[in-house]
Amino acid sequence: MNWSLLLIGVVTFLSTLLGGFVLLKFRHSLPYFFAFSAGSLMGVAFFDILPESLELANSVQLPIRMLMLVIVAAFFLYIILERFFLTHHHDDEHGSEEHGHILGPIGAGSLVVHSFLDGIAIGAAFHLSSSMGLIVALAVIFHDFTDGINTVTLMLKNKQKVGKTIGFLVMDAIAPVVGILVTFTVHISSVVLSLILAFFVGEFIYIGAANLLPETRHHPMGKILLSMFMGIVLIFLLTLFIA
Repeated sequence: MNWSLLLIGVVTFLSTLLGGFVLLKFRHSLPYFFAFSAGSLMGVAFFDILPESLELANSVQLPIRMLMLVIVAAFFLYIILERFFLTHHHDDEHGSEEHGHILGPIGAGSLVVHSFLDGIAIGAAFHLSSSMGLIVALAVIFHDFTDGINTVTLMLKNKQKVGKTIGFLVMDAIAPVVGILVTFTVHISSVVLSLILAFFVGEFIYIGAANLLPETRHHPMGKILLSMFMGIVLIFLLTLFIA
């Protein structure tokens, strides 16, 4: 691995940590971070992950209907998961206070996997050319800042402890570095990667629309909409930068 890739790995790590610690510092504004994260997660789903999944599927002639089926299946899977764990959450109040809602670690863990795939994208782009690798890396670095915010948001929203939240934030920060390293040893097929990305689309739509936005309904609508709009626009601009 060359020194530029090593430096990029370090910067992606720091970018994710920065985003997460910014949110921890301003926890009193959590409802607006919920709205921002909802917008950015749905922006990531529609502007980043879905186009990439469709492009990969087209390259290997994977039926688009299969991707749509995976997206819908992921959406309904998370409805079932939340209803199941929410029922147990209310059945055992003491356990819920101590351990929090399981969707926090599930959502944050998915962001860790997404960050891992971001690292794979950086490494793969550098294998093609240094200039392409740098463009993708810069976009991922800026994007990782919002990933850090989203990871902490999902953990805190689901009543997870700060220590556990920081643990997931560190994993999210390390994930792109691991992804970069993996590109030098392992090949992930386009079919598998396309289906994984489609699954993330369904999951992130659900988390943004059904898990985060309801937490903002008792707060000023104007500020909530502005926060959500900022999350959407930021991801949209970053995906333009990638292109």
